[in-house]
Amino acid sequence: MKRKRNLLPLAIAASVAACAGQPLAAQKQYEPKWDSLDTRPTPAWFQDAKFGIFIHWGVYSVPSWGPRGTYAEWYWNAMQNKSGDTWKFHAQTYGESFKYQDFAPKFKAELFDPNEWADIFARAGARYVVLTSKHHEGFCLWPSADSWNWNSVDVGPHRDLCGDLTTAVRAKGMKMGFYYSLYEWYNPTYKADFPRYVAEHFQPQFKDLVNRYHPSIIFADGEWEHSSAEWKSESLLAWLFNESPSKNDVVINDRWGKETRSHHGGYFTTEYGEVGGGEKLANTHPAEEDRGIGSSFGYNRHETLTDYQTSYGLVCLLANLVSRGSNLLLDVGPTGDGRIPVIMEQRLSDMGAWLKINGDAIYGTQPWKVHGEGPTPAAKNPNEERKQVFTAEDFRFTAKADSIYAICLTTPTGDVHIKSLGKSAGNLDKPIKKVTMLGSPEQLKWKQEGDSLHIQTPRHLPCSHAITFQISF
Repeated sequence: MKRKRNLLPLAIAASVAACAGQPLAAQKQYEPKWDSLDTRPTPAWFQDAKFGIFIHWGVYSVPSWGPRGTYAEWYWNAMQNKSGDTWKFHAQTYGESFKYQDFAPKFKAELFDPNEWADIFARAGARYVVLTSKHHEGFCLWPSADSWNWNSVDVGPHRDLCGDLTTAVRAKGMKMGFYYSLYEWYNPTYKADFPRYVAEHFQPQFKDLVNRYHPSIIFADGEWEHSSAEWKSESLLAWLFNESPSKNDVVINDRWGKETRSHHGGYFTTEYGEVGGGEKLANTHPAEEDRGIGSSFGYNRHETLTDYQTSYGLVCLLANLVSRGSNLLLDVGPTGDGRIPVIMEQRLSDMGAWLKINGDAIYGTQPWKVHGEGPTPAAKNPNEERKQVFTAEDFRFTAKADSIYAICLTTPTGDVHIKSLGKSAGNLDKPIKKVTMLGSPEQLKWKQEGDSLHIQTPRHLPCSHAITFQISF
């Protein structure tokens, strides 16, 4: 017997009203076809925000294991390979008769404090949060009537995790959104009668999520086995943009059918590949790179320190992305009992400390016409990125109003020379009036000479790496 769907909790409703974005200029009605849907402007808050937090959390957070370099949240799927490392680990640790579903009662989230999580994310400088409401395993973190006894209220935590975190995140002034997997690996209806799955499971469940929590962002995934026409994505998005309670504020990604990535949607996504596709995409369309602090999205106990990106590397990653017009959605993988691993919290704390000083060069900026000086890292995974060595020649540029921000990806010890800003470079339409360093009260000596802007760095730097010069006109 299905449970009646609950009404939106009053606390969430109040926070939605407080955090609702400004309505789009015209209440245009969008037709259920991509030619119309793609004309909807991406709400400005998203491109101004630049930095968000991704959270992969679910039943897979209990075993929290995968071969290094793989996604631990794919544990159930990986178990099916009886000669693979995941099955060997599972059989040895839990026994061959222990089913994946047996992890659900152990996913108790007994230490989960949504206010603590929200505080960590806010102090990290994040402007939005995206929680996995349902991953490919089908387990929902809200009381979904379409997933009876396979959701966090019926089993495990016995708690509306989506609702609790939504309230806490919005109370901190951040936007709240959800990752939602269109498909489910082992749902019998999906495997036996796909049209019925779409009509009777996916679409009503998706609408329930939106109607309950009014998300500001929806990160769809698991779309690749069927076209958007088969998923009925166009009609669903027309409902989202025209009728849903999120219609004015919501931002969507590009994962709505096997043909839609980098072609349709409010913003295009890259995954552990910000240089490979992200740079090209961000130049023509809103874009976002999503990745973990380590090599996995879900928490992986098998990872070691060498699998985690350094704080310095994450700051450089953010600067690289923003200078190319892209956002960064940085993932944390909480433990099954509801804790954010300390190493992840430490990385987020360092990001926040850097953004507290240098945030003017990130939030609300646009790429400058010169993306950067020095080599752009070609690496596509955290281990390779850690090998990058930056010098005083490496800059990434952003701009707003009458300023250009030059982010130096290293720690200069003497004068710096920015070739892009020299008089002979031909990149400036106005004369430079002032050069300052974000976070430093010192007056800087500078001059345009030859092909470069020469700046004498202050003796005391406001941060240990990636300092920012503000060039004002």
